[in-house]
Amino acid sequence: RNMGNVILFFKMDLLGPPRVAGRILIVHDTLNQKKETRKAWTYNPGQRRVRRAPQVAFDTPGTGSDGLRTMDDYEMYNGSPERYEWKLLGKKEMYVAYNSYKLHSDKLKYKDIIQPMHYNPDYLRYELHRVWVVEANLKKGTRHIYKKRVFYLDEDSWGVIATDKYDNRDKLWRFSESFVINYYEVPCSWSTSNIHYDLQAGRYVFMYLDNEEKSTYNFDVDYPVKNFTPASLRRSGRR
Repeated sequence: RNMGNVILFFKMDLLGPPRVAGRILIVHDTLNQKKETRKAWTYNPGQRRVRRAPQVAFDTPGTGSDGLRTMDDYEMYNGSPERYEWKLLGKKEMYVAYNSYKLHSDKLKYKDIIQPMHYNPDYLRYELHRVWVVEANLKKGTRHIYKKRVFYLDEDSWGVIATDKYDNRDKLWRFSESFVINYYEVPCSWSTSNIHYDLQAGRYVFMYLDNEEKSTYNFDVDYPVKNFTPASLRRSGRR
């Protein structure tokens, strides 16, 4: 299927808490964002209206995150790299979350994992691993809430496994980590959960826990493109 410059479609349907339930976000992400920026639309159940959402990028607060992550924090980093100067610092060894199968277990309940301030460390696994270190510094004349970001890329999968994020005072502000497992049936290496810590506020937001769900990631599903159109938002929208 020829999708031109579109590299993926994304849909998020918020089920709760009640103050945000019913909001839906659709994104058409592009490979060359200098040529064509991503397109996004939102459905607001209170207004029952579909609107374009050009702000779904960079440091706009992430949907459903209570302001604890930015849009480009999603999947550790996504979107255009244009606001930063990028520098490869080299390779190092550090302890990172890896082979997080215990965290992925369907024998766990969410209450077993989620604790104040952080996940329950009894279910987390870390190992000394080689990572590539990439530093991103905000360009002059551009804006972002993160003045500097440091990314740690898993040498084996090339996925971003952890990030440090600094504020305008050059103080470490936020830290994110990805809990990686192998999905042997695909095969691919990907996260079973991402977590974003605000170290100054003492809060965190997490994504992707599926321990109590009837089904987890389905890598074989083939949704029709029409499911990711503005018209589909109107059809699926509800109060």
